[in-house]
Amino acid sequence: MSSHRVLFCASEVYPLIKTGGLADVAASLPHALSKAGHDVRIVLPAYQSVLAGLKHPAKPLAETRVYDYAVRISQTNLPGSRVPVWLIDCPELFDRPGNPYLTDDGEAWPDNALRFAAFNRLIVAIALNKCGLQWQPHIVHCNDWQTGLVPALLENEAVRPATVFTIHNLAYQGIFDRATFEQLQLPEFFWHYQRLEFYNKFAFIKGGLVYADRVNTVSPNYAQEIQTTEFGCGMEAVLQGRAARLSGIINGIDTQTWNPGSDDLLAYKFNRQHLGDKLLNKQALQQHFALPKKDDVLLLGLITRLAEQKGIDMLLAILPSLVKLPIQLVLLGSGNKLYETQLAKAAKTWPEQIGVEVGYDESLAHLIEGGADVFVMPSRFEPCGLNQMYSQRYGTLPLVSPVGGLVDSVVDASAANIQNQTATGFIMAAVSQTALLERIKHCTELFANKPTWQTMMKTAMSQDFSWVKSAETYSRLYDQAMRDNPKPV
Repeated sequence: MSSHRVLFCASEVYPLIKTGGLADVAASLPHALSKAGHDVRIVLPAYQSVLAGLKHPAKPLAETRVYDYAVRISQTNLPGSRVPVWLIDCPELFDRPGNPYLTDDGEAWPDNALRFAAFNRLIVAIALNKCGLQWQPHIVHCNDWQTGLVPALLENEAVRPATVFTIHNLAYQGIFDRATFEQLQLPEFFWHYQRLEFYNKFAFIKGGLVYADRVNTVSPNYAQEIQTTEFGCGMEAVLQGRAARLSGIINGIDTQTWNPGSDDLLAYKFNRQHLGDKLLNKQALQQHFALPKKDDVLLLGLITRLAEQKGIDMLLAILPSLVKLPIQLVLLGSGNKLYETQLAKAAKTWPEQIGVEVGYDESLAHLIEGGADVFVMPSRFEPCGLNQMYSQRYGTLPLVSPVGGLVDSVVDASAANIQNQTATGFIMAAVSQTALLERIKHCTELFANKPTWQTMMKTAMSQDFSWVKSAETYSRLYDQAMRDNPKPV
């Protein structure tokens, strides 16, 4: 494997800005790639909260223009690493409070197409070494629809870097109308169903799916699923056509941040040799949610976006049956307002068994991972998922639906797997209310068998979910993209 100059393009990067799993990957993977010997630069919009959160002002590097807006490119470092982050500072487009994609009312910013088209055009300028930065990548690694135009815009250049496009969630596609296409001054050539056009609109994500030298998803199973009608979100034919250059690489996790032995956000640190201290975190979690401190009750935890994708409706439907079991349930999340209201009502109806906190709190997220007995992920689809891996690190056994990366990262507690001591969690028989309830019942039964449960905990905590292996696989993917690029720099 060769070392490459890599421009890693993302619309969010933890801890600078985060709305979902992309931010975690966009921090951890570049860090791992850098450790593996690659020269990596991250490029990110300079949102208001990003600039406000910097410990030191970003260093100005260059000034340019895009769509008649003045733009400053400045540099900071990814916290905890030496990886440079190039910030695209355009106040008219990115100097806004709150969520990078949504208004306070939960609606998409009306100029999102312009905002991210400008971001894409600036990435292209950097990739072609036209911004005076004196650095040109071999690889431009794009992520999700917000950077989907980059491979398309680079395609017709006489000489260009190779392109890799990673699908983190195919459901989000960046679809806009014909008038917006014209406003963005995109080449008319792209208005074709085999290019960017999509049912008389156009989709940012198709730029990556159609034009990238290599396309990958965040788990092998999801790479297969998205070529089917059930999971393809209307893009299955496009992906079937790119099958020879489509692959799946399971995400890793930041094993320093998510380490129960050194996690300062836990009430009590612990490891495989001191599982008794995990029980102290359970008690702290129960106290946080004002639940009775009961060691022998199965404590279920969820940290989730409150959306249909995440199976929240299935969970709500089984709550009346669930509270009849010896369980407690705690949930941290936000999203659909109806789900928020229904969950808050459930917590008031069953205050000794259900605790709900709407929003996101990093400290509480770590305490849930460290204090729960089971982490529940009944997703309808899940490209990779990270919490099921975090959970295993903390001896919190994941209960997951049989989709995407959940299947690739959890070993089901079947009789055979329990006997040979390879089981690390629970996989539902189907994506349904019935299957979810039955699997939780199975958990309560197995939880009563302490030796078996502790063996599963230790097996789960022994799994290697570090980025080292995944970074090696990405390095090979970069080599493939370089070979596939007909016009290398």
